[in-house]
Amino acid sequence: MFSVEQLQAFITTVETGSFSAAARRLNKVQSVVSQHVINLEVDCNILLFDRSGRYPALTEAGEKLLPHAQAVIDQHQRLKNSALSLTDNTPKEITIALDEGISFKLISGIISNLQNEFPNITLEFLSASSPDIIDMLKNEKALTGIVFSELTIPSYLDFECIGSIKFDLYVAKSHPLANQVCKNIDSLRLHRQLLIRSRNTQSSSFQLKLSPNVWYADNYFLLLELALQGNGWCLLPNHIANESVESGQLVKLPLEFEEMGWQANVDVVQHQRHSNLAVFKVLRLLLRNLL
Repeated sequence: MFSVEQLQAFITTVETGSFSAAARRLNKVQSVVSQHVINLEVDCNILLFDRSGRYPALTEAGEKLLPHAQAVIDQHQRLKNSALSLTDNTPKEITIALDEGISFKLISGIISNLQNEFPNITLEFLSASSPDIIDMLKNEKALTGIVFSELTIPSYLDFECIGSIKFDLYVAKSHPLANQVCKNIDSLRLHRQLLIRSRNTQSSSFQLKLSPNVWYADNYFLLLELALQGNGWCLLPNHIANESVESGQLVKLPLEFEEMGWQANVDVVQHQRHSNLAVFKVLRLLLRNLL
């Protein structure tokens, strides 16, 4: 019968590319990891890796088994997290991380309701890009994140959508693009793009690189300042751009295709280890349909 250790050794070898790298990640000696994989192959009665090259390569059977093995490990982790939460040990301090592009004013109204129900909890608020927040949740530096939806959410996170925020393309009033109607997306490629990416150089799934000339920032307020100085065009949440638009410093890009903006979904994400606790369930309920 398959064991969790066998499946973990198999999956980690695939993810890291070698038995030695898998052993380092799992904090085991290489021989133990290799033996777990061999035992799994014996139980399956088929080779899962082709070992003829320098690095092990998945066989066709290994490719078929991989998603099922991953599903079992994910469910095993969820079971462990559920068991740990049975005593409902509400943490004394909760860190909520918020993407800079999401207005804190939108959620500030619910904070007093959460505090009234859990008066002994200390709250901490952090601001970062969505990919950085997902990294924080992985390391449990934050326990709840409010982020723009990503195409891929790690299996250790639970999430639900709480609404959306409108984005549009903007440039400074002084920028050459402000005085012409862009007939297609190729017009934008001729000018510098200002783009959000995380501190570990990951970009959000809807922040697409279109121009060969790009400057980066890790938050939307820096992006706004770069745009106001005429350094390029960018995609901004409307609520961040509005004040500068009203003052005449910033304009929505004149486009023949009028709607090249984006309705970005906003998710609340929580680590499975904590998402079943009462305080996090209440927080999700308060955030639900907020936008």
